[in-house]
Amino acid sequence: MSAAVDWSPLIASLRIAVTSTILSVIVGIPTAWLLSRGKRKARAAWESIVTLPLVLPPTVLGYYLLVALGVHSPLGRVYQSITGGPLVFSWQGASLAVSLVSMPLLIRTLQLAFLDVDSRILDSARLEGASEGEILRRMLLPLAQRALWAGIALSFARALGDFGVTLMVGGNMPGSRGTHTLSMAIYDSINAGDDGTAVMFVWVLTGISVFVSIYASLQASRSRH
Repeated sequence: MSAAVDWSPLIASLRIAVTSTILSVIVGIPTAWLLSRGKRKARAAWESIVTLPLVLPPTVLGYYLLVALGVHSPLGRVYQSITGGPLVFSWQGASLAVSLVSMPLLIRTLQLAFLDVDSRILDSARLEGASEGEILRRMLLPLAQRALWAGIALSFARALGDFGVTLMVGGNMPGSRGTHTLSMAIYDSINAGDDGTAVMFVWVLTGISVFVSIYASLQASRSRH
C-alpha cells in the first residue's frame, strides 16, 4: 500500500505566494502610479531599478536579501525583537523576498494601464479640485482594474513557482508553515528517485500556472478594449 501524499509543500507554496502577492499589491500600486507620472528619462531609470530583481541571478539577489534581512540588519533585529526568531529561514522572510521578484510583473502591467488613461480626463479632475490620491482611487484604479487583476495573477504565479530566492532566504524548512514549497519538493523528489511524487507535483504546479496565466491574459486583453 502506497504512503499517503504529503501536501504540506502545496500549503507552504500557497501561504508564501498569497502573502507575497498581498505585499506586491500594497507596494506595487503606488509604485506603478509614481512611475506613470514621472518624466520619460527619470521613468526609464526607475523602471530599470524596479525590474532588476527579474534579471538578477537568484543567488545574487538572495545574497543581497540575506544581508538586508539577516539578524545583523535593522529590519532583522526589529523582527527578532518582536517575534523572538530570525526573519531569514522563515516563511515570512521567504514571502518578503519572493515579493521583490514577483512585484515587477504587477508594477509593469499596472503602469502601462495607467499610461493608457487619457491625461485630459485626469487634468479635468485636477481642475475640479481632486487630489492625486483621489484620482488614483476613484479614477485610475477603476479604469485599470482589469490590468490590476492581470498583474495580481502574474505576480501570484511567479511567486508560487519560485525556487532560487525562496531557497536562499527561506531555506528548505519542512511543514505547511515552513518553506519547503512545491518547487523544492519536486527537486528533492527527483534527487531521491521518487518520480511519482515529482510528476504529481509538476502537474499540480503546471495546472495552477496555466490557469492563472490564461486568466491574466484574458484580463489584460479586456483592459485594452
